[in-house]
Amino acid sequence: MVNNWFEHLLDRAFPGRCRCCLNPGIGGLDLCASCYRELPRLRTACQRCAEPLFRQAMLCGHCLSAPPAFSIARVPFLFQPPVSLWISQLKYSGELAAGRLLGRLLARSLSKADATVDALVPVPLHRGRLRERGFNQAREIARELHRKLGLPILDGALRRTRSTPHQTALPRMERRRNMRRAFTATQAVDGLRIALVDDVVTTGSTADAAAAALREAGAAEVEVWAVARTPKDP
Repeated sequence: MVNNWFEHLLDRAFPGRCRCCLNPGIGGLDLCASCYRELPRLRTACQRCAEPLFRQAMLCGHCLSAPPAFSIARVPFLFQPPVSLWISQLKYSGELAAGRLLGRLLARSLSKADATVDALVPVPLHRGRLRERGFNQAREIARELHRKLGLPILDGALRRTRSTPHQTALPRMERRRNMRRAFTATQAVDGLRIALVDDVVTTGSTADAAAAALREAGAAEVEVWAVARTPKDP
């Protein structure tokens, strides 16, 4: 792919600076090798929703009792500094360079065996919040996945039909109620394997609702690809 080759050439000619310590970046990242090794990786987690667990288990209790509409969540990091800082810088300060780094980190975490989906669908914002923010942080991350992995982005596949309150302050069950019927599919995705892209997974309620809408529209399978997962939720 010509674009990827050109980007690789630019990365080699003009390596970025580490966002943590300002040393030269590596591998097209605005991170040095030392700071990259220190990132808060998600190591022990539910194999379906990626909820952090205290010990190794196949599935968490929530996925055993009420399996989500998505088949797996691929999430490389915990929502801890500096990853949480970069997500906040992207989402609330409009630092698109932070979004580029997050997208590249997510792409780097996906092996060829992982990236077997047909298309990417960014989790959409409600039109009011999109107007207020001016961009969709999930779309910025998906943009880098498209560049690095060559997967198409289906921007019109999903629409947020309700403006829901911020999820962060709500308990798990209220988040689920909050997200019911919050999304609708706006085009057929019959037989497609979809990667639903987001910045952070909290309880998985948003991803579950969005995946359910895609499955109703004919998607054969929906995975969740997100940069970070919040710590274990009660």
